[in-house]
Amino acid sequence: MDVLLLVIGFIIIIKASDVLVDAASSLALKLKIPKMLIALTIVSFGTCAPEVAISFQSVHNGDGQMAFANVIGSCIVNAFLILGLASFLRPIKVKHATIKKELPILFLVTTVFSVLMLDRLFNPHTRNAFSRVDGIILLLLFCLFVVYLVQMLFQHNKEEEVTKGKYSTLQSCIFLALSILFIIFSSDLIVDSAKNIATTLGVSEKIITMFAVVIGTSLPEMVMTVSSARKGEFDIAIGNIIGTNIFNICIVLGLPIVIYGDILLTGFGLIDILVVFLSSFLLFLFARSERTLNKKEGFMMLLIFLAYYLYLLI
Repeated sequence: MDVLLLVIGFIIIIKASDVLVDAASSLALKLKIPKMLIALTIVSFGTCAPEVAISFQSVHNGDGQMAFANVIGSCIVNAFLILGLASFLRPIKVKHATIKKELPILFLVTTVFSVLMLDRLFNPHTRNAFSRVDGIILLLLFCLFVVYLVQMLFQHNKEEEVTKGKYSTLQSCIFLALSILFIIFSSDLIVDSAKNIATTLGVSEKIITMFAVVIGTSLPEMVMTVSSARKGEFDIAIGNIIGTNIFNICIVLGLPIVIYGDILLTGFGLIDILVVFLSSFLLFLFARSERTLNKKEGFMMLLIFLAYYLYLLI
């Protein structure tokens, strides 16, 4: 039954992601707003709903490590596995505005996040921890991101988009909401089924967390990004990952810490922090080279992801 539910979950998430891409693209065209804006907001916030649920529940229950592992793992999976896979299958074109604005914002957020995790580097007598002050800093960075989104909305040239969308405005809104709900439902179904199968096969809890939870909750972003790249909707593909990683760091992690209090960062070392930092730095570097994430760079990102996961297993 778990295997059957797993297959059903994958079928639903793939179809729902296809509909979400078309609905998001149509809505942007009908409202004459940038597709990147839709990807950075509605699409990215919607697809990271599983991470939000896990983070709030784990921090509330006193298990801050799960929240941190989920956010760190998701950022690494999103950049190296998902964008790596998508660009390996089809090179992703990156607009000049994305290289000049959205990617630097992601790099700033990720860099500040990485520095905030290095308490012991600045004071060897303390333990690495994440405090309410750190959470507030992340929320302020998110406010900066929101200001940029508002600026993008008002500065956009509405005469640029002349292509007709697949759906009407009302249909786009309905399909957008329904597809996000189906994506959340199917990702939960996949994670639960994978956990049950792994437990039955006697797989360790560490492996279950790494694959079933972290990769499982990133499935919406994975299918969305690959589907967008396949359809040539590059703004939605890369915008989804940029928005999701910013939302993950600032809101999924920052907000519950501000609400529930400090957490210790036991189990996270320099390697983890370095890979999180590289997830945005290399993305910015690769995109800037030829304004394209090509197959070679996608393959390199996949290798980094594989090396990091092998490191975790050793």
